[in-house]
Amino acid sequence: MARAPLLQLTDISLTFGGDPVFEGLSLTIQPGDRVALVGRNGSGKSTLMKVMAGLVQPDRGEVVAAAGTTVGYMEQDPDLSGFATLGEFAAAGLAESEDYRVEMAAEGLKFDPARPVATASGGERRRAALARLLARAPELMLLDEPTNHLDIEAIGWLEDHLKQTRAAYVLISHDRAFLRNLTRATLWIDRGEVRRQERGFEGFEDWREATWAAEDEARHKLDRKIRAEARWAVEGISARRKRNQGRLRALQDMRQQRAGQIRRQGTAAMALDSGPQSGRKVIEAKGIAKSFGDRVILRPFDLRVNRGDRIAFVGPNGAGKTTLIRMLTGEVAPDQGTVTLGTNLEVAVFDQARAALNPDQTLWESLTGDAEMRVSGRADQVMVRGQPKHVVAYLKDFLFDEAQARAPVRSLSGGEKARLLLARLMAKPSNLLVLDEPTNDLDVETLDLLQDLLGDYDGTVLLVSHDRDFIDRVADTTVAMEGDGRAVTYAGGWSDYRAQRGENAPAAPAAPAPRKADPAPERPKPAKSGLSFTEKHRLEELPAIIERLEAEIAKLSEFLSDPQLYATAPAKFQKATAALADRQAALSAAEEEWLSLEEKAAG
Repeated sequence: MARAPLLQLTDISLTFGGDPVFEGLSLTIQPGDRVALVGRNGSGKSTLMKVMAGLVQPDRGEVVAAAGTTVGYMEQDPDLSGFATLGEFAAAGLAESEDYRVEMAAEGLKFDPARPVATASGGERRRAALARLLARAPELMLLDEPTNHLDIEAIGWLEDHLKQTRAAYVLISHDRAFLRNLTRATLWIDRGEVRRQERGFEGFEDWREATWAAEDEARHKLDRKIRAEARWAVEGISARRKRNQGRLRALQDMRQQRAGQIRRQGTAAMALDSGPQSGRKVIEAKGIAKSFGDRVILRPFDLRVNRGDRIAFVGPNGAGKTTLIRMLTGEVAPDQGTVTLGTNLEVAVFDQARAALNPDQTLWESLTGDAEMRVSGRADQVMVRGQPKHVVAYLKDFLFDEAQARAPVRSLSGGEKARLLLARLMAKPSNLLVLDEPTNDLDVETLDLLQDLLGDYDGTVLLVSHDRDFIDRVADTTVAMEGDGRAVTYAGGWSDYRAQRGENAPAAPAAPAPRKADPAPERPKPAKSGLSFTEKHRLEELPAIIERLEAEIAKLSEFLSDPQLYATAPAKFQKATAALADRQAALSAAEEEWLSLEEKAAG
């Protein structure tokens, strides 16, 4: 007998003083669901999760939990006021006989339940909030970035716990390996629409690209039809006036349909300039060691870093990864041993604590207030890889809108702060990048772009990360902090390190039989009825011909836009003008032919 959904959202609409975040959204969460909730930063993932949790009320629609169902939500910024210790907060509402659940979670998530709330860090507070949720064991868990502030060991513990639970859960995470290993379905928020696929995150990127390809082809098809019909309307046909009026109304309907389509948000226009080339030897450390009192951070350790190396540093929180990197870059002196830096180094640092960002400054001030980025005498310009650029234009490259330019940094989300920090870092030429947890809060598309940029970067990269997938994609060497001050160097990324230690990477959970599997989006194909074989072939090849003609017209138009061309090269001007007219005529004929064949194919 089928069980009732744990949670059902029906016709949800929500607006925060502007464009709708969601409009007419309906979805269900079933018993046993293991769902990845994905989407661009700012798309509404956390907002949707708060609607599911009942913390945000929609403007319209219903949120209904099944009778007796408990829904637990992991708070991003938990309120611990009124509690003396982290353990007291995590155990609130539990029977005394169930306190062991908090102790187990605290051990796995690595925080001290006896830690006073007053002295706890933000990461410790978040781990206590996660332990509180796990200890209560609700039927549905809503987890918003649960791996933030967890080291790789704690992430592994949480993965194992979630694999074994009978509860349903919805996950938001930037950690692709975490999502792949745990999810069996995917909710994708894209421009206010929520799509569901009965397949885990491992299938998301293929699904997204197929969906976008189908959208693009449908949009191009509509554009071609509008252009062809608009040309007909301008030329005018007096005969059969009644039918002509119908075509004009259809043209207006197509234009309204096109205007209503929401374009996808572009990816951040990030770029890295490796600046002047460093020497072949970037860093050479010999026998370096470090202790703080009785605590040994690093036993004697050797490392040679050559130009172009990508070295990841992994290990538990507090193992000394950041201290080791600061020794390697000369910020901290080792207790023994030597560090020799290569020549011509220009270092850029991405700090996981976002310490380079002043929360009281505006985004504008954060860029123009940097002495290295300031353009002398221009309060609205910043120097971007050696060229002046308007501060708002540069912010738009990183997906900030004009209204945000004067907003305080403190108003930004975690992902937006990461993008602002990347904007500062990427404005300056460098040949040694130090990236301390750069992946926190970034969406999948921005992570993919950052990975590609690092792949093309001519300089050297030192990376601290708990994101196993990102390490695998970027690093060619891994330095593991293995406890008791021991640092060991391994060839390759995270998976290579695990293999060399004889450890097997966790397998992704087997997907259950789909309940109502969404079919993979198919690329639209032209209808074939009523066409001869030759006509079918011609209809299939016309879109490529039209696209080629449009590209040639754009190049010729750009060439002819030079006001000096006629005076300096009249022969070239005449030749290009004739070629442009020829291409425009060919495009008009191709679009008319395409429209005629489309109408014939449709019967």
